[in-house]
Amino acid sequence: MHDFPLNQFLAKESPEFADIHQIVAENQPLLAKLKFEPLSAVETRQVLSELTQSEIDESLVVNLPFYCDFGRHLRIGKNVFINIGATFSDVGGIIIEDNVLIAPNVTIASVNHPLDPATRRGIILAPVRICKNAWIGANATIVGGVTIGENSVVAAGAVVTKDVPANSVVAGVPARVVKKIEDLR
Repeated sequence: MHDFPLNQFLAKESPEFADIHQIVAENQPLLAKLKFEPLSAVETRQVLSELTQSEIDESLVVNLPFYCDFGRHLRIGKNVFINIGATFSDVGGIIIEDNVLIAPNVTIASVNHPLDPATRRGIILAPVRICKNAWIGANATIVGGVTIGENSVVAAGAVVTKDVPANSVVAGVPARVVKKIEDLR
């Protein structure tokens, strides 16, 4: 994993910004395979392993196409399922722990831009963590700096801007806790 400063501003003129563009360029052929080629499950895991430069467990299932803008800061646990059209912006880091379910068209963005127009071309890197047994519903969006707690559910279409406590169900825009998992038993 390449070291970039997390949870802080990275100016467009910084050397790290140039490094990001270099890695993106290097990864373009791999990213294209995940978007456009009919890969087997084994081939998909091989491409993801090369893209992330990390071991990908044989239990991972990804229904293509899969969209990613960087690749090197993506870590995926065991027994993870990622459905079609997932989009991961992982420059700031995305960690997906074991037994996570990700529904179609989920967006996870670990990078943002400053509100100030004078610095808006720079980026803010903030990691996202999806903890064990979480389920991310279709068309949900998770922004940088957020942790989705263990066993939690993000409802379809939710926009998650704050940490989600463990054993919770969140829904809405912005997402709010609507249930606790214990209440469903």
